[in-house]
Parts: sequence; structure tokens; C-alpha cells
Amino acid sequence: MKFPIKTITMSTLLVSNSLAEMEDKSNAVRSLRNSKRTKSPKTSSKSSKAKGYEIWAPDQSNSVADEGTLGNKGSYLWIWDSKDMVDVHSEPTPLSCTPNKAQGPCDIYDIFPLALDEYDADGVKTGNTLGDLNGFGRFHGALKDPSNNRYINVNMFTPSGGYVGVMDTTTKEAIGLFRVAATTGTGSERSVHMSFWAVDGSAIIIANLHGKMVERIDVTRNSDGEITDLSFNRSASVYLGKDFSLKAEPTYFLGHNAFGRPLIGSIVGSYDDADTGDLTPALACKEVGCTDANAVATEGGERTNNVPVCPIPSMNSNVYVTMGGGGLLVLKSTETPMQIVGEYGDAIVNGAGCAGTQSQNQVFLNAGVSASGAGSDQSTFTLYTLDDTLYSGPSTMQNYPPAQQVFKDSSNTNTLGNVDGVVSTDSTGQIPQHTTRRDSHGAVNTIDGKYVHVADRIQNVVEVFDAETYEHVSTYDLVSMDGQSGRSGPSGACRIKSVTDDAGLVLNDPAPDLMDITPDGKYIVIGFRGPAPVTVGHAAQGSCPGVGIVEVTKGGKSGKLVNVLRASNVTPDSVGITVTGGHDYIGKERSDVHQVTVISK
Repeated sequence: MKFPIKTITMSTLLVSNSLAEMEDKSNAVRSLRNSKRTKSPKTSSKSSKAKGYEIWAPDQSNSVADEGTLGNKGSYLWIWDSKDMVDVHSEPTPLSCTPNKAQGPCDIYDIFPLALDEYDADGVKTGNTLGDLNGFGRFHGALKDPSNNRYINVNMFTPSGGYVGVMDTTTKEAIGLFRVAATTGTGSERSVHMSFWAVDGSAIIIANLHGKMVERIDVTRNSDGEITDLSFNRSASVYLGKDFSLKAEPTYFLGHNAFGRPLIGSIVGSYDDADTGDLTPALACKEVGCTDANAVATEGGERTNNVPVCPIPSMNSNVYVTMGGGGLLVLKSTETPMQIVGEYGDAIVNGAGCAGTQSQNQVFLNAGVSASGAGSDQSTFTLYTLDDTLYSGPSTMQNYPPAQQVFKDSSNTNTLGNVDGVVSTDSTGQIPQHTTRRDSHGAVNTIDGKYVHVADRIQNVVEVFDAETYEHVSTYDLVSMDGQSGRSGPSGACRIKSVTDDAGLVLNDPAPDLMDITPDGKYIVIGFRGPAPVTVGHAAQGSCPGVGIVEVTKGGKSGKLVNVLRASNVTPDSVGITVTGGHDYIGKERSDVHQVTVISK
């Protein structure tokens, strides 16, 4: 007997949260904000479809010129209307986010003004403004709040920065901004690689990558679903490394946004109540090399470098924390601190996964190459599935419930925990038609949940799997007009929209990254990388930065690229771009879209 399929995608990332009731922290600032905000009327799903949707695409490139370092200062947000998405011969005008500009893209410094004041955990000004601080750049991702489609999170990934914000999608204004804790986990101390919403919108789960922490912001709402408070809860945190040492507490920012309305925020709890120990519930080291005398051996490989890549929530309040060095930890997000309820070695779940999607009770997770320089000679395309219903609480069992391998490419190198490959490294770079490397990254379900589409960032293809049988059903490419002809057939939209200011750059190279699906299920939208990749440069150089529009075909079993909404950030920067395994780019295009999300109107 078949049951209706429930799904989550990279952008909805559902978590059924039931957080303990927060202390009422309403104050005059919040009351003022709520009284001044314009309420958006509730609409049915039918009327939402009639109104269309918007495509939001964070751009990692600097919005400040002549920085010298990519993804270091400022960023852009591109927003397009759905009515403009399929005409390959047009260049639609991006929408504005601020009252003083008629069109986009939106500068992150306009959304979050530099004059915002920083506050410590006691609610006291630190003396700094946002403009005084470093690392507010590299807009890495913006995921929508699935509870009402009204808010997105803002993840700024510059190392040592560590900023996570919240925007209202109806007014396109900032409502909150935080800076995560700094630890001795890595040299850069803190950064926000990505954060994710709970399904009911009651929390934001944060991957503090360089801090080796998973942290949580608790969200309070009124009866209309409007956010009235954002509380960074230190007690909820889980440290993933070893020998925890706090270097700087989290902070938050207050002041007025571009619309003259006040931001909200607070910090609660204590790291004294958080999980900062070295051991898992099974008494294994969270990360290899801990010195706790009670530690037992890690089974199924090790966890060598627990920088959290993506904390992917599920329908049952579990958070699947993928890690750069391999292995997996599963947290129960509704507990304080969040509890480890599943633990896996890197030989069981290989490293560097970022995308996840859920169909029925099965969570699908991928594995790709390392983002660090070590990944330049790695090749990884793997997909796993785990039963989300089998996690109940802290367990003394390692590698349970079992992770099932759905697909592993035979060319995978023996890296990041993999021991099944035939080669140890692959040094063929990333240039199309020359490289044999693979890199699984973005993933999304079809709207009915029957099929899982997983993109290969190097080979410019999408692999499609049956979500029920796990069968590999098809491969389609993102370079040809029909999605089947590859480079031997008529070129597709990326060729038309490719950068042309450097004759040495290979054209028609989408470099697909993270993805989402439109509310009607007709299109998959994918972030396409640029010729000057800010992150994972050895696997993510592309020629048509922006958003790829893929028409879903054959009932969800396949697809074809029909357009690219081109982003552009042509700068006067004179610095040449060295790209490992790719082309050393000498042009001026700096746009680098990493992720995309669809917002219903």
C-alpha cells in the first residue's frame, strides 16, 4: 500500500519543532517594530500560485571594489520575478530591496546598514558598529522559512566573520542580525557556512563551521506568524571538536534598517549548559584525537575534521550534521542542549556532504569533494539514505540506524573516508571535456517527492534517482539544448549567457551548485557559479554565473536547461584570479552565485 509522499528540499528543510516556551522578552523596541510593520494578508496556496513567485539568489562576490580578496567585504542579493524566468533572449531587471533604489541587485550593506550597533549577551553596547567589524561578506545562502514562506535567513561565510541574519520576504527588509561564538576549533575561529529553519519556524539551526559548533536561534512569533523575537540560545549549542575553549561570546545588532524600522534580537542561555564535551553518547571521541580517558574506539572509520558543513533538518526534529572531514552526527534539535542521537564514522558516511532532501521517512544525503585545497585531487559522487524514524534519543550504539548507500560512482577516489575506490587521487582538474573528476553537491526532490535530482558541480550533469526504489533512473546534462546531447548537440542557455571577456575561459560551463524547485513543480532552479569562484575554487569555476532554470521533464525523471538568469558584478579589480585545476581568469566578472531559493508571493 502506498502512502502520500511527504518531502523536504534544500530550501524548505523541514523540522517538526516543539520548543519549550520562551520567556516573554517583549520590550518597547519590539512593540515599536511590530506596530510599524505592514502585515501581509494570508493567501491560499491557489492564490499564491496565481501571483507567481520570486527567485532569490545570494551572490558571494564583494559589493566593495578593489578588495584584493574574493568574498571578503559585502555581497549582493539578486531577486527576479517568475514572469521573467524563461525568456532566454531577455535580461530581466532584478528587484530592489531598499526604498532608495529602483532596481537590484541588492547590496547587503544597504539591507544591513553599517551603522547598526553591536550588543553583548548582557544587552550592553560593545562600542562597535557593523562597519567597524571584519568579515561581513560572502553571502553563501538564504533559505526560506517553511512555516509561512515569509522570512529567509542570511548566511555570511567570510572566515572569522560569523554573521547570520533574518529578512522579511514581503518587505525585503532586515529584521535581525547575530554574530556567532568564536572558539579555538580552527584558526579562523568562527564562520556561518549555512543555517536552516525548523519546519514550524520555531528555530534556526546554525553551522558555525570554523567554530566547530552547531548553534540555535529560538524564534518567537505572534498569532499571525510574525516574528516578534529572535533569541540566540547558547545553552542549545553542541561543540563538535575537542578541547573546547571559547574565545568570544556571540553578539547581536540593533538599530534601524533601510526602512527606518528597528531590528530585534537577544542572547539567552549559557555555554555552561551546552554540550561542549569531547565524547558522544556512545563514549567515542566526537573528533579523532580527543584525550578523554573514558573514550572508546570510533567504529566505521573516524571523524577527522568536524567542521560542520550543513545541519540538515528532518520532519522528525533530527538534524543531520554533515562534516568536512567525513562522518555524520545526528542531533535532536528540540532538546536543550541539542542531543546527539546518531553517530557515524567516515567510512560509513563519507565527507563533505552539503545537500539533503527527504521523501516519506527516508532522508537522502550526498557526499562530494572537500572544499579545502585537499579536495583538488578528489573525486566524489555518493548518495546515502537513512530512516528518519529510528532516532529516539542518545544511544550507546555507533552507526545505527544503518546508512544505506544509494549510489557511489566507481571513479570515487579513496578520500574522505571512502575505501572502495580504485585510485587514491584524481589530478585531472575541472576543465570540461578534460576532467574525469566528480563532485556531488546540490539536491532537490520533485514536487511529488517521487524523484531526487542531484547535481554534479564538475561534470555539469544531474543524476536522478527513484525516491522509493533508490534506482538510478536517468542522467541529464546542463550544457545542451535538450539535456541529452552533451557538447555534441546544440548548445543550451549557458552558452548564450557565458562570460566573454577572457578568450581562455571555457564557455558553456554551468558549475551547478545548490538548488530549489518552483511551487508548481515545473522548474528546478540552480545556482550557477562564476569564473572567479569565491569558494571551492578547485571544483566550482563556471562561465555563466546566475540562476539556471531547468524544465522538469518525463514526469520528473529528467530535465533540460531552458534559461539562465544572469548575475553580473563587473569590477575594476586588477587582480588576476588563480583557479586550481581550472583557467586562471583575467577578466572582470566577479559574480558567483552559490545558492538559490524560491519565494511564493
